[in-house]
Amino acid sequence: MPAMAASANEITKWNEIAITTVNAQSAVTSAPPAASIFVAMVQGAVYGAVNATDRHGRPYLVMHSYPKASPEAAAATAAFRVLNTLFPGTSLQTAYDASLAAIPNGAAKTTGIQVGTMAADAMLAEGHDGRPLSSSPCTFGTFVPGAWQPPAGPTGAPVCDPSPWVKDAKPFLVESGSQFRTPGPLALTSAAYAAEFNEVKANGSLTSTTRTPAQSHAAAFWQTNPAANYNAIARRFVDLYSLDLSDSARLFAMLDLTAADTMITTWADKYYFNFWRPRAAIRQADADGNPATVADPNWEPMFHSTLDPAIGGVGPALGTPPYPEHVSGATSYASGSMNALAEFFGSDELPFYATSSRFPGEQRAFARCSAVTDEVVDARIWAGLHFRTADVQSADLGREVARYIHKHWFAAAH
Repeated sequence: MPAMAASANEITKWNEIAITTVNAQSAVTSAPPAASIFVAMVQGAVYGAVNATDRHGRPYLVMHSYPKASPEAAAATAAFRVLNTLFPGTSLQTAYDASLAAIPNGAAKTTGIQVGTMAADAMLAEGHDGRPLSSSPCTFGTFVPGAWQPPAGPTGAPVCDPSPWVKDAKPFLVESGSQFRTPGPLALTSAAYAAEFNEVKANGSLTSTTRTPAQSHAAAFWQTNPAANYNAIARRFVDLYSLDLSDSARLFAMLDLTAADTMITTWADKYYFNFWRPRAAIRQADADGNPATVADPNWEPMFHSTLDPAIGGVGPALGTPPYPEHVSGATSYASGSMNALAEFFGSDELPFYATSSRFPGEQRAFARCSAVTDEVVDARIWAGLHFRTADVQSADLGREVARYIHKHWFAAAH
């Protein structure tokens, strides 16, 4: 008999609280690469606590087993303690009190609280919160063809990456931020680079005549909050497949620990290669040494403040992100997340739908996890933000991180 979905309520409840809490913070914490780390800290602690009460996988954070402890109390305590410590002053006490009130008093509840506390404290002691880390200064440098420079804002000052510290953050389950380093961008003088240059120049332009309305819509659709989006898909899977508490904790741990390690690797790659965005490359192509690339000093990407809201959807004006091009953060986040879900269920073929904050109410249906990554690869080119090599290598990166984490940490779960 399958476990009833109701048994997973504490996991999905605190997952949604975690997403809401993290996204309410300033950009240094809520920007997608940073948010992935804080959500992973919560879900990793929850998994460590629940796995200690119902040992179905390799121990994580809590080495001893506590089979008589309440897994609900352990899960709620782990999530609450991590969030309350990371973001003091947040109003989470009421939600935590409600979680505990639903659990009968007794030794199981008391031990569950203790196990959740152990898991949270162990997670907080690991040092994944890299906000105090020093980051590279955001300044204009001497122009070098191929090298990224921060864009100028309205006042002329550089627009800075809100969370550059992610490139130096401590990974959760992979060995280092360079373990899965990508091959890197194409040589500026190569024919392959010229082909990709001309692809994004034509299809990613604000005034493109080759990009279709459906492609424009897809590009805007995926400019949404990735942590919220992929965790919402996972919560729907919990309901659809009636996952029990233990499997639900493992699902979110696989999803969010993979996403975080993928983003740490991605940000380490971005600042290692420091490659220019299509906007700079196309405007300054006369300096790239490639006769097959022609400069357009007025070229703007589809993601531009003047884009028709009927195309771009609701929310902040779209634009070019203020950090290097290679590799693609949106694509690697999608790939890591969707590959983690496929690894959990043992199949790429899963029916589900995705939503977007830019188009409230729209449900985009998919039959395969990999179909999301495939669409995001193209979407970032249609948006005028990436060369194809960056997106393809990002898709490979997310897949490899997901496979490594599943093989070394979760494959023995049952």
